[in-house]
Amino acid sequence: MKIICIHDNYPLCGDNKERDSAFSMQRPVVSVKPDSSLLKDGRPFFLPSFSADIRCGASVVLRVCRLGKCVARQFAHRYYDAASVGVCFHAGDLLQEACAAGGRYSALYDGFDGSAVLGDFVKLDDLDCRTGLRFALGINGEVVQRGDTADLLHGFDRLVEEVSDFYTLKMGDLIYTGFPTEDLRVGIGDKVSGFIGDRQVLQFNIR
Repeated sequence: MKIICIHDNYPLCGDNKERDSAFSMQRPVVSVKPDSSLLKDGRPFFLPSFSADIRCGASVVLRVCRLGKCVARQFAHRYYDAASVGVCFHAGDLLQEACAAGGRYSALYDGFDGSAVLGDFVKLDDLDCRTGLRFALGINGEVVQRGDTADLLHGFDRLVEEVSDFYTLKMGDLIYTGFPTEDLRVGIGDKVSGFIGDRQVLQFNIR
């Protein structure tokens, strides 16, 4: 199983249309996490000892439902059948170290165990996807992040098309479609919840 994360897939805050237009013309920014990073079924996330600066963001997650390679965009909708809300964590201090070392990418800062939290899936047939999916992340009962997949720079079908050029998609693979922000800080004792529309699909604690 692959955990495929798409970054920089929402417009920046404010009016930066030139940047957003440039990004929409480029390939998506992709990272792949190991299967050991998956955390589901409401299990708690334990803050790792190697970082003092754990940050996160929420995303709509697609579930791949069939084998596919080099999928044409007009057929891409056949390759995912359900959606949920997921949370990805990264170590902000390790990321800063990587940037200070010349911007070299290191999977250590965002691919560690438990860093990809997954909520309960909802069949897309049960959701109104015609104008996008609204989702939200709450911490301790307060909404701290909202998003709408209608704002994605690379939509679902384009993501499937682009990703499948490089990776063979397999049943059960996960695509985290983008994060409106990846800079939310969490601490011990926080209670995290995620929603698609008004439907709660995710709940877990930080320990």
